[in-house]
Amino acid sequence: MLDRAWQGYLRNDGRKGIRNHLLVVYTVECASFVAQEIGRGEPDVHVIGFPGCYDNDYAIRLMLALATHPNVGGVLCVGLGCEYTQPHRIAEAVRQSGRPAESFFIQEHGGTSSSVALGKQLIASLRQRASEDAVRTPMSWADLTIGAECGGSDGTSGLAGNPVVGRAFDSLVESGGTAIFEEVVEMIGLRDLMVSRAASPAAAGQLGATYDKAFNYCKAVRQYSVAPGNFAGGLTTIEEKSMGAFAKGGSKPIEGVIRVSEQPPHAGLWLLDSVPDEHFMQFGYTNPNDTEGIMDLIAAGAQIVLFITGRGSVIGSPVSPLIKITGNERTYRNMTEDMDFNAGRVLSGELTMDQAANELTELIADVASGQMSKPERLGHREFFLMYKHQDVPSLEAGCRM
Repeated sequence: MLDRAWQGYLRNDGRKGIRNHLLVVYTVECASFVAQEIGRGEPDVHVIGFPGCYDNDYAIRLMLALATHPNVGGVLCVGLGCEYTQPHRIAEAVRQSGRPAESFFIQEHGGTSSSVALGKQLIASLRQRASEDAVRTPMSWADLTIGAECGGSDGTSGLAGNPVVGRAFDSLVESGGTAIFEEVVEMIGLRDLMVSRAASPAAAGQLGATYDKAFNYCKAVRQYSVAPGNFAGGLTTIEEKSMGAFAKGGSKPIEGVIRVSEQPPHAGLWLLDSVPDEHFMQFGYTNPNDTEGIMDLIAAGAQIVLFITGRGSVIGSPVSPLIKITGNERTYRNMTEDMDFNAGRVLSGELTMDQAANELTELIADVASGQMSKPERLGHREFFLMYKHQDVPSLEAGCRM
């Protein structure tokens, strides 16, 4: 892997971030407009939130994971005043992580305009404190956690886009870094292959159980993760799509399975399970859109997410930069303003797979060093938090708000 180093931001928990964003978190849909208006015109402010006004551990864990992400330097939490999730509790958790945080209820501050004005004042104060508190530190590949997600797959995704990411993941793991890939429902038909990649008997048990749950989920909801756009792009079956999706995981042993808002316990290659648990399967879909899966990866600590699409995409993400990769040269030409990397040059013979992977790792290092990816430059910050339930026993304590 390329010998690169750059400056990042050291957080109290020892993790290192590549950005120092401010985050506005709304705790119910009724507060979302005010939150978005607070963030409007603020280049370093990203907005996330949960629309529901009821108790949902999955949503709370995810928001807490994002609010204490290594790329976040300060947080403002905004609530309406009658929802279950309490903004001051999230702010307190953020302060305990060593970051400045503020919170307020709209109902206690006069309504829309006055709350937006108050939010702007608090953001200005948080920005100054986050800048003053920032501790710059050297970073290398071993300090990076990178996620990978597919979306709008076509025949080139499994032939070029995903395999190039898989080679880059292999290099990242060899350099001491952490790689996370997900979309177990797009790995249907590959149970034996998945289990054969396990780094240990315990990991094999986790992978087998995770696959079985995903397969049962697909049967329960009567839907597999394959769509008309995939067929138009040359794919014919879920198994065919699965082989391509699995390729983004490279060739290294899979250390185990993590769940949404869990951080990998150590470096290496990890599979992220975002499927609702069996007793919740009829409540909440998994991977309802690309943005949901990307947020799950960021909640696991990914400072950068690689998004592979053969058909093309115009999304981005808050908190962590999104790097968009395509294995389809026509897609790259048609959507050059949105696509970051053309892996289709492997299929045309312009580059070998290793050469393309080396170019991609150089781009990753550039983005980690501060260069904006194309979604960042365009201002894309799509956020989606799904209504669903998934237990994470190791994180149950302290998740209530």
